[in-house]
Amino acid sequence: MDALSIRPFQRPDAEDVRALFISVNRELAPSDKRDAFERYIELSLAEEIDRIEDYYGERKGSFWVVNCGGKLAGFYGLEPAGAGEMELRRMYLAPQYRGGGLAMRMISHAEDVVRTKGYDRLVLSTSELQQAALKFYEKAGYSLAREEVADAANNKTVGGGIRRYHFLKDLR
Repeated sequence: MDALSIRPFQRPDAEDVRALFISVNRELAPSDKRDAFERYIELSLAEEIDRIEDYYGERKGSFWVVNCGGKLAGFYGLEPAGAGEMELRRMYLAPQYRGGGLAMRMISHAEDVVRTKGYDRLVLSTSELQQAALKFYEKAGYSLAREEVADAANNKTVGGGIRRYHFLKDLR
């Protein structure tokens, strides 16, 4: 694998992060939910992705980019989620970087950041549409905490009746 770095988001990363966010969400969209995904993309861009520094700064979180050979390979965000917990957000990998162990390096990095910040647990959620992610989080030691059907859209879910799975991992 080419030279790999995981580092904090910088303003010059914005265009590539935006493009990958849009691309991955369009890839995930089932044909009967394309309109819902386009609304979700638009909402998430406005509330979060097009204002990463402000969004994560306001929440005392952080946003990380993964570069491989000088190209954006992926990213993830972290934000406090409650007493002793941080939430893993937006863990995305470009298709050409999937399946080679990079996701495991990313989640390990996120767990290290969470521990360094003094939190004990990392929580996350993903949807039924992301079967590879469900298997990955279980393999990485995350336990299913709860399930829900998300009806309303916001910058964390498409809504539209898609089942969401919430996981957690104790990092102590």
